[in-house]
Amino acid sequence: MPTVSTRRPRLRRSSLLAISVRVALCTAFGVAGAPAWSQAPAAPLEARLEELRELGRFVPDKALDTLLRMEPEARAAAVPEKAEFLSQLCQTRLKIGQHQQALGVCDELIVYARQNNNDVALAKGLLMKGYVVYALGEQTASHQLVWESEKIANGTHDMGLRIRAAITSGEAYAEEGNFPMALNKLESAAAQARQDGRPINMVIALNALAKLYTKMREYDKGFATLAEAMPFAEMSDSPGRVATLLGTEYGLAMDTGQPERAVAALLAALQLERKIGATWMVAYTLSNLSDSYLKAHDYPKALRYAQQVINEARAIGDLRLEAVARANVGQAYIGMGRLHDGKRSFEEGLASFEKSGNKPDLQEALAEYGLALERAGDLEGAVEAYHRERKLSNELFERRRQKAMMELQAKYEGDRKERQIELLRRENQVKSTELDNRNLQQRIWWLLAAVFGMGAAIVGILYQKVRHANAQLQVKNLELKQQSVRDPLTGLYNRRHFQDFMRAFQPAEKRGAGTSGEEIVGALFLLDIDHFKQVNDGHGHAAGDAVLKMIAHALGEILRETDMIVRWGGEEFLAFLPAIPRSGLEEIARRVLTGIAGRCVEYQGQSLSVNVSIGFSPFPLAPGGEPLPWERAVNLVDMALYLAKSHGRNRAYGVNGFANFEKTSMEDIEENLEQAWRAGFVDLSVVLGGWPELRAANGA
Repeated sequence: MPTVSTRRPRLRRSSLLAISVRVALCTAFGVAGAPAWSQAPAAPLEARLEELRELGRFVPDKALDTLLRMEPEARAAAVPEKAEFLSQLCQTRLKIGQHQQALGVCDELIVYARQNNNDVALAKGLLMKGYVVYALGEQTASHQLVWESEKIANGTHDMGLRIRAAITSGEAYAEEGNFPMALNKLESAAAQARQDGRPINMVIALNALAKLYTKMREYDKGFATLAEAMPFAEMSDSPGRVATLLGTEYGLAMDTGQPERAVAALLAALQLERKIGATWMVAYTLSNLSDSYLKAHDYPKALRYAQQVINEARAIGDLRLEAVARANVGQAYIGMGRLHDGKRSFEEGLASFEKSGNKPDLQEALAEYGLALERAGDLEGAVEAYHRERKLSNELFERRRQKAMMELQAKYEGDRKERQIELLRRENQVKSTELDNRNLQQRIWWLLAAVFGMGAAIVGILYQKVRHANAQLQVKNLELKQQSVRDPLTGLYNRRHFQDFMRAFQPAEKRGAGTSGEEIVGALFLLDIDHFKQVNDGHGHAAGDAVLKMIAHALGEILRETDMIVRWGGEEFLAFLPAIPRSGLEEIARRVLTGIAGRCVEYQGQSLSVNVSIGFSPFPLAPGGEPLPWERAVNLVDMALYLAKSHGRNRAYGVNGFANFEKTSMEDIEENLEQAWRAGFVDLSVVLGGWPELRAANGA
């Protein structure tokens, strides 16, 4: 099964004894029961909340009990103490999975902070709400809350809050693939933590920085940052923080091909987590151990840890983790030759995924189920699992396609409105220039009337200014016209220009026969870059922009000057060929596939190349003798493009024509092009590409 998200690294051997001594000094944090300050009710509320923060981070159920007992006192306290109480209450409810209750507490804190005009409280509320919203799957909204919190926190004197806000801001930038900005934020947080001097803040900042280095594949820097963080974790007397660093080292070890080191890190972390009673951390560490031993084909150990996960997951009420564990148990049984027991346990895990509606995890589990059965020789069971996985994959793909289409449509509408606003702004600039020009002309005539006797020289100078102003106005008008029809990144025509062109285009006037007697037609080609998100996520949006410009340049060389090439939106390009022999459409598709796949973009020392998928057709299309409007023709080509995507990418699907049209309708064909094709109503051609889908010089 896939590794659960808490990945833990191994502690250095030289530090194990020192940490074991410190764990013995920290038993009040978990094993012995309530924290030490619970025996001293006379301690100030501020001090109790400060000490309770670490307990809430690692043992949230115990922290929540304590918070609820002190709630009447905290709600009657001054603004700083009440705000800190609400922040911790939100955190603990989030940790134990009470997302809606946590959201309510965050909103209460934000309202309270604004009523009292307290920026520290407001920044805490926005930051905690960002965490909750992220847990609810709304990443974009979460990032906006975090960045707003950071801006407010930077105006306060609370150094700990500023450090936490900077760290979370850096993590948000990393999630969006903006690694340079993420690195800047996390290095700034580490510098502030060094200035602050508190060990806990150093551990949090350096751990986040090490995780970023892991994502950036700068593994040496990641290990070095962990080595710097470990002494501060020891000084903090917090076994939970040590276990957190172990989690990061586990991730580094797995990514650098050191499975033994990764397992050792998990075992060391497990010992610390059990000592402090961090139940949810224990459950996820056990799951990672089970997964690690499965990858190493040590099935007895994988089985033992997976069975422990089931009990821990039930204790914390984590249904997804229990489903993962049951699938891991099944995979271990199958690996040990106990096929019947393995299939039964695997099916229990699959049923849990299906019941919870977690279809992405269900798809991944089915793929691993089929692989395990195939290795065990149960080919019939493996085929059945693969069929189930394929059916679910098609369903998820269709949902993603529909969602992507809706997002593209919404984005196009947003872009269109922005362009309209920009055009209005430019038109206002032009009108302002015209007004200035008229005012200048009026001043000239007034001056002529006033200083006619002074003469010709002054009039000539002012007249030249008028001519210059008119020339500038003409240049601005030309620039405005050019910008309104061109995409600023690639220099290609934009969608608006193509739409205007097609409204005036007369297809019938373009049809005819060439010198060989072959029919000459128009053609539409719609291209989409395969796995373009991997380029943006792995190398940043600047690399994605470089790939888009490379493809625009390639299309300009592959196609003719008379062909119209359009930046259709996002990673999509459209080409309209006004005159081409009908038999040449597939050859054009093949040239585009191989021509783009054969080009590379050099970006930050890496050589990147991509494939495209294509949908194409002659234009106009005339099912039943009636030509389709160009909008429906483009829609049909778009459907052919999605067929190319769903059937493997790096290929082109062309709609050549229609058959038996009296037995169907255009609406039925547009509803399901693949079904119409298989039923014989649509003539499709397939052109396969022959280059790898994505290459990078460093093997990434």
